[in-house]
Formats: sequence, C-alpha cells, structure tokens
Amino acid sequence: MNRKLLIAFLYVYMLAFSFIKTVRLPNEWSEAHWLMDYRFGFIKRGLAGEVFGFFFEKSLFNIQVLSGTILFLLYAALLTISLRMTFQNYSIRKVLFYGIFFLSQYMVLSAHLIGYLDHFIFLLTILAVYLIKNKKIFLASLVAVFSVVMHEISFFLMIPVCLFAVVVFESSGKNLVFTFGLFRKAGLFLLFPVIATVSVSLYQEVYGKENDQLILHYLENTGLISKRVAVMIASAYTESFGTYLKEQSPYFIERLLLSKNTLKFGLPILFMMYMTIREFRNIDKLILLFLAAVSLFPLLLHAVAWDTFRIWAFPFMILFLGFWILNSRFAAEEASPSLSWPEILLFGISVILVAVFQNNLFENEIERLSKMERCLLLIPVFAGIAWLYLKKAPIKNIEA
Repeated sequence: MNRKLLIAFLYVYMLAFSFIKTVRLPNEWSEAHWLMDYRFGFIKRGLAGEVFGFFFEKSLFNIQVLSGTILFLLYAALLTISLRMTFQNYSIRKVLFYGIFFLSQYMVLSAHLIGYLDHFIFLLTILAVYLIKNKKIFLASLVAVFSVVMHEISFFLMIPVCLFAVVVFESSGKNLVFTFGLFRKAGLFLLFPVIATVSVSLYQEVYGKENDQLILHYLENTGLISKRVAVMIASAYTESFGTYLKEQSPYFIERLLLSKNTLKFGLPILFMMYMTIREFRNIDKLILLFLAAVSLFPLLLHAVAWDTFRIWAFPFMILFLGFWILNSRFAAEEASPSLSWPEILLFGISVILVAVFQNNLFENEIERLSKMERCLLLIPVFAGIAWLYLKKAPIKNIEA
C-alpha cells in the first residue's frame, strides 16, 4: 500500500470520526454572534456581524452556509498543513502527533460548535502565521487587530502563537538569541494588537452595560433567538472583564489542576508536547519551553470563563500550529524509527482518553456512537498506524 495514501486516509478518517460524533447545525448562541453588529454603536464582538451584514442578508440560511464554509476551510487548511508536514522528513512520531490532534477535544468541539467565532479566529491565525513566515509582519499584525476586535479571546488564542512564529522565523540558527532586531520585530507585531485589546477592554469596562436592553430586544425581534439565549448574549456582549474575573477566578486552580479534565485532556496534550520534543531535539530548549508556555496560555481563560471543556480544547490547536511553525523553520532531527514501549503505551492511553470516553458538550447533548462502536471504528486507525510503523521498524526493534 502507498504510504502517502494511507496517511492521507488515516487523517481524513480520524477527522471524520471526530466530526460525526457531534456535528449539528449552528445553535442559537453562534447564530446570535453573526446577527450582532454596530447598529447601536461600537460593541465588542460586533465586527464579524458587521462585515457579514455588509455583504449578505442576515438570514438563518446564510448564517448556516457561512458557518459551514468557515468550518470546511478550516478543515481543509488543517489537512493540508498536516499532510505537508508529515511528508516533509517523514517520521512515525509525526503520524502519532497528528493522530491525537485529529481525535482530540478540539476536533470534536469544532463540529459541535459550528458557527462559533473561534473557527474564524484560527483561520485568521493560520493566515497571520503564513504572513509572518513570509516576512510580512506588519500585515500579520493588522490581521491580529481585526481578530482581536472581532473577539477578544484572540488575545489568548492568536497573539501568543503568532509571537512564537515571529521569534522562530526571525531567529538565526537553532538557538534563541534575543537581539535588538528580534525585539523590534516582535514589538512591530505586538503593538497594534495589544493597543486594540486594551482599548476594547477599557471601553467595555466604562460603556459596556449601556446597550444591554437594546441587544436583548433586537435579538428577540429577529425571530431567530429565544429570550433565554438573548439574555445570555446581551450579558456576554456588555458585561465587563472585571466582573467575569471576580466571578470565575475562585475556581481557577480547581479547573486547572484538580478537575477530571486535567487528566483527560492533560495527558494527551503532554503526549503531543513530548512528540514535539522528540522531533526537534536539536533546537534550543528555550524555543520548546516557549512553545509549551504558548500552548498552555489559553488555560488562563479558566479564570474568566465557565466552559472549561472548551478551554481545554484550545491547547491542542495551539500545539498543532506550533508544530507547523517548527516544521516550517527547522528540519526535524532524524530520530530512531523505533518507538519505546512508554511512547506506544502513552499513545494508546491518549487515544482512549480523547476518542473513546465521552466528551462534555453544550446544552446537555451527548456524542453519537456507543463506546463499542467507537472501539470498532478505531480499529482501522490502530491497524493503519501499526502498518506504517512495522513496515519500516520490525517488531524486534521496539525499544525496551
């Protein structure tokens, strides 16, 4: 069997497996985000709806088409990047890394949260990283400003990984050396997005509550949003950051270190980090530590938001982007083609945690497929990966 065809099949198969478990039409929360705009003056998160409304009628059908198109483009970008990076200096550890990613909580929630602005933010992040790679840092900064104004969560999802891209692509050699030129380029990227983030936050603190009732009545009058969701959206668009911090921060340590999600998602995230370290053992450890910090940075959202299972999904995507950045800049060191038993065991446990156990979903929904059905559907994944591994590394070469 052709190795490239098998790898492409496995990636598409795993993506489809995650997609089928939770796919649905956009819910009222995501629809409301595209209905919001600047009709009552500037509000946070209003930019996406403003641009959408400029080009299209704000109908349910158009929102569904737009949501599906964004998700399709995101999936196409993820598959394209993962296949190119896998075929470039192929190693079995790259397959394991992307395997966990395509089965991860992020991919599961991407279908469940279709229409959410998160997907568009990550599409813009891919664009910004591409621009940074091609030395267009100022243009990447403008893309980041657009993303921040569209949704302030971009400060946690987009800005750190783009800064990582600046550091990696602008550093000379494999070592991280802090030069004036590097600081200047990092500052060039950060200046406007940080100003945008601070400005939106300050505006929200001072003027945020003024449009609460206007938003509520507008959403109800569209006929698309129920009163319950309209109340939630009105609060989300007008409540101050300080209020959320005060309400949610007491639960931060518990959500980060003491919840069941710490193990369920933490172990697969650590496995992906370990695969990254194994692939890039020859580069400066400070760069790898920087990537680890950037990947875990979104977990700070536990201090201001309650949807913990969604927050735990973000590090998977950040690690994917970081792995792409490293692959684009450095040649992976040719490691032993043999996997150690701990690596095999951790991969198996990680697959079970992300793909077999039930994931939390919004609105009390549950994933499709029983545990038995999932185990049966995962057989081709394990068989395909085993073939890829044993084809090049006979079982007698497995390290003790």
